[in-house]
Amino acid sequence: MSADAQPTPQNRNAAVIEEFRANKGKVGGFFEGSDLILLTTVGAKSGEPRTTPMLYVRDGDTVAVAASFAGAPRHPAWYHNLVANPEVTVEIGAEKYQATAVPAEGAERDRLFALMAEGTPRFHEYAEKTTRVIPMVVLRAH
Repeated sequence: MSADAQPTPQNRNAAVIEEFRANKGKVGGFFEGSDLILLTTVGAKSGEPRTTPMLYVRDGDTVAVAASFAGAPRHPAWYHNLVANPEVTVEIGAEKYQATAVPAEGAERDRLFALMAEGTPRFHEYAEKTTRVIPMVVLRAH
């Protein structure tokens, strides 16, 4: 297999995004059976739209996501993008809407992270792998 044929996070994400949109939010593989959204941010440096599939948690009428980056020592690129430009596009199932991304702080962050980890226990592992506090971001629909 040539180096060009090796899977990368970008082409894996592209395949998930295509499957998500073709099947109204349903995908197989790693995300099968999970609560998955597509979050489109504007690149902090490029100014280009960047779409990322990710898990989410509902808190009443609110949707929140974790910037876990699977426990990596730094925040994921999409988090830096939404801090620079908090206006985002959210896709859940066949629904698509504009939202403002607001990082949760203090007790709200802790409560949302616990809610996320309750539904997806691997988030506890992500938190244990890193020294950073994993941000929780609330996506407030317009």
